[in-house]
Amino acid sequence: MVRVPLSPSDRERGERLGRLLRDARAHRSIADVANAAGISAETLRKIETGRIPTPAFFTVASLAAALELSLDALIDAARPPAIDDPAA
Repeated sequence: MVRVPLSPSDRERGERLGRLLRDARAHRSIADVANAAGISAETLRKIETGRIPTPAFFTVASLAAALELSLDALIDAARPPAIDDPAA
């Protein structure tokens, strides 16, 4: 299977998601949150550092539940920053 390379915007989106998850995890350990979400600590570490910039939906949903985040908050984190339109 050949993987399509990620675009710079995909990598940036993954980094934003990782920051949001790290901030939401706060003082909890990676192991505790990963266990609550049903994933490995290494997987969570990779997501938080952007090494897995496009995790599976159910992984994200499990992390959101474990961190008491809404999926809307995660969607907002994944959106690219708004670009001011000079024509508007």
